[in-house]
Amino acid sequence: MAILPDAVAIIPARGGSKRLPRKNVMPFRGKPMIAHTIEAALESGVFTEVVVSSDDAEILTACAGYPVRALQRPADLGSDTARVVDVCIHVLKNEISVLPEVFACLYATAPLRTAADIRAAVGLVVPGRCDFAMAVTAYPLPPHQALKRGEDGSLSPMWPELVNRRDDEIGALAVDNGSTYACASAAFIRQRSFYGPGLKGHMMPASRSVDINTADDLALAKFYAERAAA
Repeated sequence: MAILPDAVAIIPARGGSKRLPRKNVMPFRGKPMIAHTIEAALESGVFTEVVVSSDDAEILTACAGYPVRALQRPADLGSDTARVVDVCIHVLKNEISVLPEVFACLYATAPLRTAADIRAAVGLVVPGRCDFAMAVTAYPLPPHQALKRGEDGSLSPMWPELVNRRDDEIGALAVDNGSTYACASAAFIRQRSFYGPGLKGHMMPASRSVDINTADDLALAKFYAERAAA
């Protein structure tokens, strides 16, 4: 897939992560975490520009040496309540002179996602025909058997009408893996969501679908990376 005539990648990377502090720049396989996503975006060869949006000086400094645009985002978009959707809309509407036909949002905490995965997800978007796509993976356990905890500590089925169904009655299900989103820009701004109508998914294996938010996620990602390198 060649460079699209009008496609931009946005890498949102906030400095104030709580469950795993400084996760976007912590070392992973010999380089800052965010560097893996930057390199995959550049290697994919589909973007005219790669933009990193952050509120954090260290994260922005980690972009030095790469042909990307590092943007200091407004303070209100660096808070705990700020949404990635709003960060992307800010970049698209305020930091790019002409709205790109297609953009991709690439999470910095998914270092195992490859350039090929990015190409595949972006390739699903055909503005006006398919405006929304994302990377997905299979559920590790049957989601229709989910249990919710009551105030007294008891458990009850989240979906009582589904809990006793066989897996083959439910069918194959997939879930957003927290790595890669691609959209027609105008449709995304209208919907203010990655989950727009006609959504398509690029299926990825669990071994490339780790979105690092906790120490356990980090350990799992390192395991998969070491196994792949062996």
